[in-house]
Amino acid sequence: MPLLVDVLGWSGAAVMLYGYAMVSSSRMAGDGLPYQVINLAGSAALMVNAAWHSAWPSAILNVVWAAIGLTAVLRNARNDRKTMSLP
Repeated sequence: MPLLVDVLGWSGAAVMLYGYAMVSSSRMAGDGLPYQVINLAGSAALMVNAAWHSAWPSAILNVVWAAIGLTAVLRNARNDRKTMSLP
């Protein structure tokens, strides 16, 4: 289990760095659904890793980061549904 948690943490960090690099190089929109999903997935993985290692400040930071990401994903999904239902 510790190896799985470490792989999860490193994967979460890599995913978040990828998203940041894509937005910083203007290859992805910072307010778009793909970036928000990347942030949500990465922060959830880092949250699990940090909690496992009792790194509570980092774990709580990633709980908040994931909540922001989830809110943005839900907002984007709601806006997409509204756009699709327009005549």
